[in-house]
Amino acid sequence: MASVEKIIQKMKNQPNGIRVEEVHKVLTAFGYKLDRQRGSHRQYINKTGDVITIKDESPLKKAYIKDVLNRIGE
Repeated sequence: MASVEKIIQKMKNQPNGIRVEEVHKVLTAFGYKLDRQRGSHRQYINKTGDVITIKDESPLKKAYIKDVLNRIGE
């Protein structure tokens, strides 16, 4: 599987073709943990208490990718 840096670059260049597994890898690399999954939504939380909700669908919508990039500082 691609490294986290390659996935982030892919997220910036082509935000409409990202899979849930790729976002999971990026979020865990930046200190987020999968807190819970209810139905089709996954909630990730980091140590500061920041919660991000991602819909479990592939490919993800552009809005989810932009939100992830903003939260990790990219």
